[in-house]
Order: sequence, then C-alpha cells, then structure tokens
Amino acid sequence: MPKQIPMMVTVAGVRRLTPRMARVTVAGDELRGFQYVGPDQLARLFLPNASGELTLPVTDSWWPEMCAMPEAVRPVLRNYTVRRLDPEAAELDLDFVLHGSGEHAGPGSSWAENAQVGDKIGVLSDGADYQPPPDTTWQLLIADESALPAVAAILDQAPTGQHIIALLEVTDETDELPLPTSPDITVRWIHRGTGPRNKPVLAALHELDLPEGTPYIWAAGESTLATTTRRHLVKQRGIPKDRIYFCGYWREAPS
Repeated sequence: MPKQIPMMVTVAGVRRLTPRMARVTVAGDELRGFQYVGPDQLARLFLPNASGELTLPVTDSWWPEMCAMPEAVRPVLRNYTVRRLDPEAAELDLDFVLHGSGEHAGPGSSWAENAQVGDKIGVLSDGADYQPPPDTTWQLLIADESALPAVAAILDQAPTGQHIIALLEVTDETDELPLPTSPDITVRWIHRGTGPRNKPVLAALHELDLPEGTPYIWAAGESTLATTTRRHLVKQRGIPKDRIYFCGYWREAPS
C-alpha cells in the first residue's frame, strides 16, 4: 500500500445501533482519497490524548514522527473496521462496541461513547485481509461483536450463488444487527448471556455440519476465539491452513 499521511476528519453524526454499539460517521474532503481495498477494511484512528488534544503526524513517515512526540502530545492510536465508505459524500462510518465507563472501557469505546458532532479525529487506511480464493465454493464467518462491522460489510458484497454461513456470538438479542439476507446466506445468532465468552459459538462450530466443496473461513474477534477456531478446523475438520483467515481484534483480560 502506498505511503499515506493521516487525514483530519470531523464527526458528522452519532447514533446507537444497539444498546452496546454506536455508529460514528466522520466526514472530510480527504476521504475521497481513502484507500479502500476490501470489506474488512481497517482504519487506523488517531484519537485525542488524555488532555483532549489532537496532534496528527504531518508526513508519510507518520509512525516515527508520532513516536518522537512527547507522551503528553501523542495521539491515541487504535484500529477499527470501516463499515461504509462513501467517496462522493466524503463520509466514512465506524461502528464501536461500547463498554461503558468501567475498567473494560478502552480508548476507542470511551471516545465513541462521548463523541459529538464537530469532534475531530485522524484516520488512515490500514488495509484489508478478506480474500477468498477464486476456487471457493462456500464460506464460513465466525465472529463476536467486535467483528460484526466486517461481517456486515462482507455480506453486503457477498457473491451470488455461493453459500455463506455466519456464526455470530453476542450477549443477547438486543445486540443483533440487521444483516443482508439472501437464499445463499445463513446467519445464526448465538447468545452467551452472562456465561463465558467464546464457548457458545465454539460449541456451535463443533456441531456444525460443514458443506461439501472448497471452503474459505474468516474468523475474527477476541483472540482466543480466532485461534481456537483455526485449531479446531485444521486438526478436527482437516481444513488446510491456507483456507483460513483468523485475526484477534482484541484480547480478554485474565479473570
């Protein structure tokens, strides 16, 4: 990917999608040049620091430039999935899982919880990884809340005639999002309730009858979910490693 310079954008809208997810729309003329390469496209976000100030790097050597900033000035850096990019309107949608104000609230969640129209952040395209090989005949998507924006974008762009199964773990029915539907798409929402994270969706995976044909598996979310999914599919199901993409978007702290 060509070198880039972080773009300053402005919050144009904030709305709740569910009690625990917010969509923040940012706008700025520079977004017309945002490099979008796939449905699980990541955006690197430069958020205001603890003092509420935002200073962006100004060159395409942004990483060493940012590292050289005094800690009191340096912005907070986080990656989030682009849910929607509209180059003509120069707008970009980012969906955030909200964790309230407790110990589990990270910088991204805390910022989104309090975001208001007119607020500023920086964004930078950070690539995408969803790449089903041309010989794929069916797909399996496994995710938790943190990967729902990517799953939704993947289903938006789903090829006609290819069966896609999505196993999606959330807390309860209030976390379910409207997703694209078609005869080729099977979405199964799995509720963990107050129980342990990852176990319900992994149990559903173990019980799943996989289709015949050539698969492509995309698994993302909490780190253990992604790695355990891959291990099961390779060791118990005989899926070749090169047919599986897996990524830990975040890691649950030990209890």
